[in-house]
Amino acid sequence: MVRPQFPHNDLTNIYLTIYCRKLRPDIQIICRANLDRNVSKLHAAGADLVMSYGSLSANTILNLLKPDEVLMLAEGLNVFRASMHPSFVGKSLADSHIRMRTGCSVIAISRDGEMLSNPAPSVRFNENDEIILIGTDDAEKRFLKMYPGLTKLKSS
Repeated sequence: MVRPQFPHNDLTNIYLTIYCRKLRPDIQIICRANLDRNVSKLHAAGADLVMSYGSLSANTILNLLKPDEVLMLAEGLNVFRASMHPSFVGKSLADSHIRMRTGCSVIAISRDGEMLSNPAPSVRFNENDEIILIGTDDAEKRFLKMYPGLTKLKSS
């Protein structure tokens, strides 16, 4: 497992984001911005998600005020639960191509009362599984539109 390193300098983060994006255009890059004015610069450099102290504080307050609704981790990034779509049953996470098609990432699978967090790409979906996903507002909408009949479940 690679442990993330967070330089304390926004300019270093911008440089590293550009560098890593050019090396590996397929990876998800998550950055921290010390100054809110650098959030857009990090996104422009190729970051998928940028966390700043201001957005983290605002989201913490939102999550405390509306705990039963969508959990927001960072500005524009949501965690949501969904029932198992029939087209996924029997397929592995890798074969479902959820991230590639929708932009959402499966971060956990709820199965028989157990939570399989950070599931391996080889894990196969079962009929009664619930999936926990993370994605932007647009990715969540794309996911729900692409898989009609799927039930979005309340956060627990």
